Amino acid sequence: MPSKRRPQARRSKKPRARKTKSAAIKIARRKRTGKVRPIPLTQLSESSLAARDSSLHVLAAMRRDPSLSFSRSAKQEGVKPATVKRHFPSALRKAQGRIIVTKSDRYQETLYLPDRYGNAVPITTRSFKERQQASKYLRDLGRYLGGKKDALAKWHGKKIAGVDLLTAGRTIVTIEPALSEFSLYRAFNGGVA
Repeated sequence: MPSKRRPQARRSKKPRARKTKSAAIKIARRKRTGKVRPIPLTQLSESSLAARDSSLHVLAAMRRDPSLSFSRSAKQEGVKPATVKRHFPSALRKAQGRIIVTKSDRYQETLYLPDRYGNAVPITTRSFKERQQASKYLRDLGRYLGGKKDALAKWHGKKIAGVDLLTAGRTIVTIEPALSEFSLYRAFNGGVA
C-alpha cells in the first residue's frame, strides 16, 4: 500500500537580504565565545570616531568622580550607554548592581603634544596611565605659560609614549607665540579647532 504523503508547499524564492558591511565585519570578527571583537580604528567612520571619543570621556569622568553613575556620565557627554559598552567593553564591569569603570585600561588613543617648535605632534598612547600623564603634562605646561615657573620641574627628562617632553624654559619662551595661537587643551587633544 503506497504511503500517503502530503504534498509539501513550495517555498517561494525570495532574494535574501544582503548583509551590510558593518554586520559582515562583526560576524567575521567573532571569537569562539560569540563575542564581537572591536573594529580597528582605521575602519571606523568619522561619526563612529566621534562617538568613541565621547565614550572615552565618559570613562574619564567616571574615574574622576567615582560617585557618578554610568548612565548620568554618558548623558553628560551626549552618548548612549550602549555606545560606550560597544567601544570599551573591558573597561566596564558590574559591581553590586551598578556598572563601574575599571581603574585602568589598555585602549589605544592618539593625543597631541607640542614639539620643540610648538607644532602639535601626534602620539599614540596605549593605556589610561599614558593618557593621564599627557593630560597632566599639558596642564602643567599651561601653568608654566601662566607664570608658574616651577610647574614643569617634575617633567624634566621624562617621556610619554616614547616622546621627549618639552620642558626647557628658553625653548618655551621662544615658541610661546606658536603655543598661544590656539587653546592648549583643544588643539593638542583633538577638540574642535
